[in-house]
Amino acid sequence: MNSNRLRLARGAALVAAIALTASCAALPRSGPNKSEIFAGSVLREGDSFIITVDDRVNYIASVAPSYGFDDAFLNAGIVGSDTIQPGDVLGLTIWENVDDGLLVPQGQNATVLDEVQVDGAGFIFVPYAGRIRAAGNTPEAIRRLITEKLGDQTPDPQVQVRRLAGDGATVSIVGASGQGVFPIERPTRTLSAMLAAAGGVSIEPEIALVKVVRGDKVGTVWFQDLYDHPANDIALRGGDRIIIEADQRSFTALGATGSQTEVPFESRTISAIEALAQVGGLSSSTADPTGVFVFRNEPSEIANALTGRTDLTGSQRVVYVLDLTKPNGMFMARDFAIRDEDTVYVTEAPIVQFNKTISALTGTLSSVTGLTSAANNANAQ
Repeated sequence: MNSNRLRLARGAALVAAIALTASCAALPRSGPNKSEIFAGSVLREGDSFIITVDDRVNYIASVAPSYGFDDAFLNAGIVGSDTIQPGDVLGLTIWENVDDGLLVPQGQNATVLDEVQVDGAGFIFVPYAGRIRAAGNTPEAIRRLITEKLGDQTPDPQVQVRRLAGDGATVSIVGASGQGVFPIERPTRTLSAMLAAAGGVSIEPEIALVKVVRGDKVGTVWFQDLYDHPANDIALRGGDRIIIEADQRSFTALGATGSQTEVPFESRTISAIEALAQVGGLSSSTADPTGVFVFRNEPSEIANALTGRTDLTGSQRVVYVLDLTKPNGMFMARDFAIRDEDTVYVTEAPIVQFNKTISALTGTLSSVTGLTSAANNANAQ
């Protein structure tokens, strides 16, 4: 009876060991291996384009995000620092060179019109001159308009225009070191000057984006491009909203790397080598340097260029393959640009899975030995 139990124990353990050896995929691992990824190619069972990275691929796929202002922003001229806006309150003083003037009381040489408010449409009303366009004009321009209107009815009128209340043209700034509403003054009539007056940016300049909202138009530029490319230092307009925000791009690192996490971009461009360095590089004990993959959805234009086709439409799944052991492998990875929402995946070396199999098998055989010893002890008794 004990002999039968011994044979059953040995047989069960042997079957378990054979099954474990034949089914290595059941062992724990960090993700798919190289053969499983290649099986997803359009040439086999899947719908992804598997592409080995070379100089041609780097040239096509290395697309950096482009920001800039359109012509409506770039061609806007510098405005005066004292431009009148709707809601401003003006004071007018009018002199007439006649005894019986239109506006000046008898016995006086001037009349004062205080608290003349600019209406929502941007106009003021002046007796005998009618509706005068004030918004968008400087006090000097308004003075000339009133003088021309009154000059048709009274000889050589003299007019003075001054702002009594209101900030004139202002912009709002959010995300800078000093946030708030700031008037457009002579030293702060351009974007960079206004940001400097507000205290600069409070986030890392390398990844800072400057967005300007003007009516229904929006323009965005890298903060550093304001200084590297002076054309981007646009003239401001009253009512502009300036928003400073950090670059929101990120990539995900998985597999046999130092850490598996989502990583925000720390600079405007990141290469595959830099991306790996940010997560601690390849794991020295598990990584396969011939199996570094970048998973990405590419627009049809890039996918067609990569594959030499013209019939692809819509977003395409592309898997880029980097082999760091090739003679130029490190250079290819250094030149390959990581983009927003990329997944960087490093496969485990084949020996790692083999060692796991041997370890599991050794553990199973140890169990066989234990069962055998137990059965022998039972038989001896």
